[in-house]
Amino acid sequence: MADKKEPEQEIDYTLNNPDTLTKYKSAAQISQKVLDAVTKLCVAGEKIVTICEKGDKLLDEEISKVYRGKKDLKKGISHPTTVSPSAFVTPYTPLTSDEAEAAVTLKEGEAIKIQLGAQIDGFGTIVCDTIIVPKADDASDVVEGRDADLLLACHYANELLLRLMVPPGLLATGTDEEKAKAAKVKAPTQSKITTLLEKVVKSYDCNLVESTTSWQFERNEIEGKKKIILAPGDGAKGEGIPEVGEVWGVEMGVSLGSGKIKNFENRTTLHRRTTLTYALKRPSSKKILNEVVKKFGTFPFSLRQLEDERDAKVGVVECVRGNVFRQYEVVGDKDGDPVARLLTTIAITKNGLQKIAAPPSPDLSKLKTDKKITDEEVLKILEQPLAKETKSKNKKKKKPAKKAAAADDDEESSDDE
Repeated sequence: MADKKEPEQEIDYTLNNPDTLTKYKSAAQISQKVLDAVTKLCVAGEKIVTICEKGDKLLDEEISKVYRGKKDLKKGISHPTTVSPSAFVTPYTPLTSDEAEAAVTLKEGEAIKIQLGAQIDGFGTIVCDTIIVPKADDASDVVEGRDADLLLACHYANELLLRLMVPPGLLATGTDEEKAKAAKVKAPTQSKITTLLEKVVKSYDCNLVESTTSWQFERNEIEGKKKIILAPGDGAKGEGIPEVGEVWGVEMGVSLGSGKIKNFENRTTLHRRTTLTYALKRPSSKKILNEVVKKFGTFPFSLRQLEDERDAKVGVVECVRGNVFRQYEVVGDKDGDPVARLLTTIAITKNGLQKIAAPPSPDLSKLKTDKKITDEEVLKILEQPLAKETKSKNKKKKKPAKKAAAADDDEESSDDE
């Protein structure tokens, strides 16, 4: 009898369980709200470390407001607040105890990347946006020239990548025969994806950032079984194609230069616990491992988030050497050219691709350049929808006086699917 009861206790953590998507969406709302608040903090002269600390405090505050009654449910930060200067590719979060790096401030006109995220019950959402640090005397928000090229190239490349991730035939219309034919079309290979994206970025005289990687997300895991690697370097290879029922962290990276990358000399402050075990010897190592397990699980964390930053700097060495922690090297553009990055958490459902946590859509009227995309194949893909249009189920029951509300419902429903 005990054997028969066991399957009933097993919880379905896939998107087939509506609770899963609800938790992803709750985490996403927090990620997007805090991204918006942190973006407003990014002004010339402000210290990066101060912005990162304020961002994490806001994440903690918002996370504490949801799922309050669930004592056994773990929730927290799925990615600490990071603010990466112009040529930096990877997330960057300095330590207060490193005087030189803690003194680094934002400069007018530089392209900075803001990344952060929240998780609920292990369902993590991460979001990243690129902004140009505004000039104090310019309230117009207009971005021109090469900065506009960079933002537009990144925006359109990201939109194209999202459309290339929609499983073939999923949004097909027409007869059953036409739908079946569309479903048989093979998904684009990763080399084909890179080729199409290069057409986009080269329209703006930019290049893809080498080895930009999108990962499948799973519960307590932001680097799942599948990955898409754009412009792969050093023999790197992606694996798997996106399918219905999956959640992904989709990343786009674009450079005004060659897109080639190199390791920077900055201290590695971002780490993540692996699933490996190792007999740690140092008390400081054991202490931070226990703290990380309790606070962050297997999600990325910054050493500045730990109780004693100086102890953490000592203890982390053995943890990395024993492969208990993986460190995220600080990587940037090889020639120091400006880089833009976007990261969107998406869910692929039977109705299409849904942006769960996404950077805000740019106001394209404020990005001024003489360059544009002319490739017909690319333009045709960009015109495609990400999801099916859905009708409100209650529309017929509504009275004429409520037609406007019904239209609103349709828009919301379309956004939700």
